[in-house]
Amino acid sequence: MKVFLSELAELKLLKLNKHLLENWSKKVRDNFIDKLSDRIKQISKQPKSCPESSEFIGLYKCVVTKQSTFYYRILETKNEIEIITLFDTRQNPKKLKKDLR
Repeated sequence: MKVFLSELAELKLLKLNKHLLENWSKKVRDNFIDKLSDRIKQISKQPKSCPESSEFIGLYKCVVTKQSTFYYRILETKNEIEIITLFDTRQNPKKLKKDLR
């Protein structure tokens, strides 16, 4: 299946990329991008390989690192997967609810 990022997910990925480069290093950022790419490849081949969210109906939760998760939905009729948002698990969960409304 084709995987694409929502506008919100793209924005959050850009912010995270900038944060990792400014506060950590290129190596840390590259490692994160590699892990994210691996998880995207995984869901493109096996869309239901990540658990369904118990809190958000119709969404799946994919853990990238201990600190980072993304939520996605499967658009069966289009044969696509939309990554809705990336989420830093250290944030207040109420922020996630705002993203997924």
